Amino acid sequence: MSYSKAYCEPIYLISEVAKILNIHPQTLRQYEREGLVTPSRTNGKIRLYSQENIDFIKNILHLTRELGINLAGVSKILDLETKINSLEVEISEYKTILNPPVNNKALVVKKEKYDLVIIDHSN
Repeated sequence: MSYSKAYCEPIYLISEVAKILNIHPQTLRQYEREGLVTPSRTNGKIRLYSQENIDFIKNILHLTRELGINLAGVSKILDLETKINSLEVEISEYKTILNPPVNNKALVVKKEKYDLVIIDHSN
């Protein structure tokens, strides 16, 4: 999936993200330790989050708060979602290879009371 540069641009400090999502900054640090989210870092090692990161964290919060899934389960779900997306792309590529677009040409010839249809599959 392709996103705009602004959507992926890391501009939010950890304190801003915590306020936006109404969570403690330590929660964001925990998500990072668990490998669930990887914010960008400045040269001074300050964490910076993008809008893409914030939306991803919202998904994590939905899984933990509303569905009651622990962080280990969230990690497994996210891994499986990544694998599913990768497999769907692969399947789509194989479908294109196995079923290439057909560029048929048909010629209808009228012969007395029967129609003769000739289809050219060459290409």
